[in-house]
Amino acid sequence: MEQQQNRAHRPAHSGAKAEKKKGKGKEKQQGFNEKAFAPRSGRRAEKQGRRAAERDQTRLHVPLVDRTPDDEPPPVVVAIVGPPGVGKTTLVKSLVRRYTKQTLNQVQGPVTVVSGKKKRITFLECNNDLNSMIDVAKIADLVLLMIDGSYGFEMETFEFLNILQSHGFPKVIGILTHLDLIKKASTLRDTKKVLKKRFWTEIYQGAKLFYLSGVLNGRYPDTEIMNLSRFISVMKFRPLVFRNTHPYMLADRIEDLTPREQVRESKGKCDRTVTVYGYLRGTNLRMGSKVHIPGVGDLEVRTITKLGDPCPLPDADSEKRRKLSEKKRLLVHAPMSDVGGVIYDKDAVYINVPGSFTRGGDEVPQGEGEKMVMDLQDVSSTLEDAVARSQIKLFGSSSKPLSVDPGPSRLHNSSDEEEDASDESSEEEDEKGEDIDEDFGSEDDWGGESDEDLTVGDEDGVEEDGDQRNRGRSAPRTPHRTARDLSTAHDRKEKGKDVEYADSDSDLGSLSDDGEEGRLGGQRVRFGEENDEDIESDEDEEGSDEEQIPRWKVDLASKAQSASLQRSKQRRKNWMKLIYSSSLTPEQILLDGSASSSHDNNMDEDEDDFFTVKSRDTLAAGDEELDMTKERIDVEELKQWDDEELLDSIRGLFITGGDSASGGEGDGYEDLEAEADFEDLEATGDGEAEGGAKGAVDPETARAAALAAKKEALKRKFDEQYDDPEATKMDFYDEKKEEIARQLQLNKAEFADVDPEARALVEGYRPGAYVRIELEDVPAEMIENFDPAYPIVVGGLLPAEERFGYLQVRIKRHRWYAKTLKTNDPLIFSLGWRRFQSIPIYSLDDHSIRMRMLKYTPEHMHCYATFYGPVALPNTGFCAFNSLSGDVSGFRISATGVVLDIDRSTKIVKKLKLTGVPYKIFKNTAFVKDMFNSALEVAKFEGANIRTVSGIRGQVKKALTKPDGAFRATFEDKVLMSDIIFLRAWYSIQPRKFYNPVTSLLLSHKNQWSGMRLTGQVRREEGLKTPLNVNSTYKAVERTPRRFNTLKVPKNLQAALPYASKPKLMKPQRGQTYMQKRAVVLEPEEKKAIALLQQIRALRKDQVTRRKEKQNERKEVHKKKVAKEEAKATEKEKEKRKEYMRAAGMKSKREADREEGRSSKRRKT
Repeated sequence: MEQQQNRAHRPAHSGAKAEKKKGKGKEKQQGFNEKAFAPRSGRRAEKQGRRAAERDQTRLHVPLVDRTPDDEPPPVVVAIVGPPGVGKTTLVKSLVRRYTKQTLNQVQGPVTVVSGKKKRITFLECNNDLNSMIDVAKIADLVLLMIDGSYGFEMETFEFLNILQSHGFPKVIGILTHLDLIKKASTLRDTKKVLKKRFWTEIYQGAKLFYLSGVLNGRYPDTEIMNLSRFISVMKFRPLVFRNTHPYMLADRIEDLTPREQVRESKGKCDRTVTVYGYLRGTNLRMGSKVHIPGVGDLEVRTITKLGDPCPLPDADSEKRRKLSEKKRLLVHAPMSDVGGVIYDKDAVYINVPGSFTRGGDEVPQGEGEKMVMDLQDVSSTLEDAVARSQIKLFGSSSKPLSVDPGPSRLHNSSDEEEDASDESSEEEDEKGEDIDEDFGSEDDWGGESDEDLTVGDEDGVEEDGDQRNRGRSAPRTPHRTARDLSTAHDRKEKGKDVEYADSDSDLGSLSDDGEEGRLGGQRVRFGEENDEDIESDEDEEGSDEEQIPRWKVDLASKAQSASLQRSKQRRKNWMKLIYSSSLTPEQILLDGSASSSHDNNMDEDEDDFFTVKSRDTLAAGDEELDMTKERIDVEELKQWDDEELLDSIRGLFITGGDSASGGEGDGYEDLEAEADFEDLEATGDGEAEGGAKGAVDPETARAAALAAKKEALKRKFDEQYDDPEATKMDFYDEKKEEIARQLQLNKAEFADVDPEARALVEGYRPGAYVRIELEDVPAEMIENFDPAYPIVVGGLLPAEERFGYLQVRIKRHRWYAKTLKTNDPLIFSLGWRRFQSIPIYSLDDHSIRMRMLKYTPEHMHCYATFYGPVALPNTGFCAFNSLSGDVSGFRISATGVVLDIDRSTKIVKKLKLTGVPYKIFKNTAFVKDMFNSALEVAKFEGANIRTVSGIRGQVKKALTKPDGAFRATFEDKVLMSDIIFLRAWYSIQPRKFYNPVTSLLLSHKNQWSGMRLTGQVRREEGLKTPLNVNSTYKAVERTPRRFNTLKVPKNLQAALPYASKPKLMKPQRGQTYMQKRAVVLEPEEKKAIALLQQIRALRKDQVTRRKEKQNERKEVHKKKVAKEEAKATEKEKEKRKEYMRAAGMKSKREADREEGRSSKRRKT
């Protein structure tokens, strides 16, 4: 049979069918169809709604104030953590390459890159030291936790996760590496599944886990790194409580500013002055606050300076420049690494120039280090020689320039020069060579020439020199020199041949103006002593008339205006600086007012640039001026305010007063705001006329605009509430968020108009600023043993955290730590920024009566601990360690907890048992000894409850005269001489004042720090034997059995007792009875009969034993049979129960379907 040939289907591209299909596709693309997934049951709809509400509520958190500024946030700290050999450095290089297209050969210290328009990232590699893990856990915003996929989790990973839990858990992303070592696909799949399950157990269900397959060309694959970088870039971080209340800085550079001579004289053992650089994070850092560097200690801050951002966020100008030249934009800031061929060490800058280079090739892009070396080649002379050759004249009429005495050469230490060089940003460092050239080349421009050179013949030479020195600087640098010799009036008269006489005092100023080279309105060029010419500027040409006008009358209006502006500026005082600046003395603050007042009288002289020296003799003599800011009060003028009508007329102008009847009066507050135009009272007449016209028009328009805005806001609010009243109501979460945003906006507006210097004095330096912090009295070992692989964290301390005291914490021994913690054993605490060793005392709350000391920490339960140390705020988490050494096997975190209170008055008490023995016994009274040593001790315990071992209770009464420490006691019953009497007491104890900070950064081997050791540990390390005390050895105790006398009842008492209570005591039998005395002799027949009976009994006994054994065997068989039948019956019962439940389920389902309106289906029989 032949195969039938069919034509292929040709779908319609136009027509009704095609339009219909296109519409269907569009509907599918549009998204979710509500009707298709509408619930059929009201109960199910309610359940879905409840589930959605619960999911929304679990997503919400308590709103926290984020103190990070939005305009310039600090870089996000991304810490790469993992065991050695897992690929941390490779990941950092790959991520830096992804963001900056630059390859780092050596990764040391923090590496900051720009990752977006408003985001920067600081990558920090954490080594395998426990101290570094603790420091990184306190500052990291995001942790990239690297896990070796071929090996699995290691102990350091779990330790770091538990440290994170104690110090505020940041975001964590897991990264599996070395997966290319697993060749089998099924094994790889199972490994991923097991590691993800364990990772989710430690973090949370659904935590992100990335897989890095292998290494290509020294980096991870670009696609996987791109996915990871995108995930990092879009992450949002919730502010953590501790970091949101403390300022801190991750130092990316450190320099030693100590004079080299001082270091040499002390052989390197003197305390150093150190500067650290980095981005501020957390809250504002104020001047005068202490800081703590973990691993070093508490340090004093000398100065804080805000520097230019070395890794700025992109703006419009930088984007244009980036498009023109990609190389010019420095996107990475890593001073401790080899970026741009420059490495900043602790006390030097190393410049790596590959190969040989010359000054020729400007078209080849050069690194930062090459530019610095080439700029140094341009310098023809030292700075000291250039200063010695420079000449400065304060006035054009001066006969002698300022001279610098050639004293002995002063060598500044290299660290100061490095500090000045490093304060500038990367762009400023590129221009350093040009600045040096201008400094050396423009000396004659701003310094003038000597008197010997001021001849006509040198005219051409001056012009040529000026052309050679012209390097393009728009204005000369302002030199700071010391005035040695100033020319006097006599010298000037001798130098000048013609003496000009002035018609008025103002003409004297014009005479001095003639000699100035840079006066206003023109330039003065001197070709010789007699030939002076004025080169008029454009302004002078325009304003010059045919007739000669005296120079002091020229431009009087502009001079008056500038004088009034200067006077108003001097009247205005910067109260922020006067109040918060600690550099001004009270005399200087008082002198400010007098100087400004006297300065107003001599304004004309200031116009001519004369310098006036003010003496402080009047202030030193004690003639202080009175407070002129307060006017004198006239009592007669105050009487007008007693008139009630006057008070009622202005009552509406105040907030507490009621609204006035008329609309115009009701807006008086707005009138005051509208008319509050400050006018310059010393301006010209035209200005006053304009100000008056403006004041007449502005109040009406301002009032109308304010009224219109108020009505518009009220109408909008009414419309919102009328249209949808529920929409205007906010839940708790939104209300809190809006309140926080409103407060932040208020804080921002408060300091909007304050200059940055005054703002830094008031609120401190804001987060996100790149600052330089100068620290005093830093131990020399920190600089000598500096290692960039260990992070330096500068944590700011709150005022309360600078003092020491007793802390009460809630603590729990970690479940993975093997040993039990013992009271008075030293522990290393990581609390706040600090790591220190202290001696805790563990206790429990004994029914809210007392804090009872515990000798050991309880199992799987919290207890209290009290120790001496730096104060931390309540609810601050901490973790404790027995040792920070890397040689310890096993889990090193011994305990975790939280701070409860500071300096609590509750005493910790321990149980104390005092024992004694009676030495004289009366009826219910006994004299007891060996419990106390003196009558004073007995007096303290009078009335205390005592007890015997047998349970007889008693009480301490009075001390006896002899022996010392003996007392009289009463008991419930008569005690025996063999009784031991004990007294239970509570003895209050105080923790030892022991604080030993962990100074790991001061050591050459950072992980070899060891604090106070236990006695047993010292003996074990030193090989010493434990001293043996003879009285402390355990010996076998032999106790002889005690004999008690029989009870003796007196005969008189026996006679009175009834018969049943009388003791049935018989006298012991002394002689033998007849039955005991007689001898029994058996006959032969009796012997045979007794022997036969014994044999019969033996047979019977054996028969009964064999019968019992047979019966037990039958019982065992029967038990097995019964158990088998019971098992079968149980199985049948289970099947019946299943069948019944299945039927019941079907029945309930049918009933539910019937309730929903669906007809039940018929089943075939």
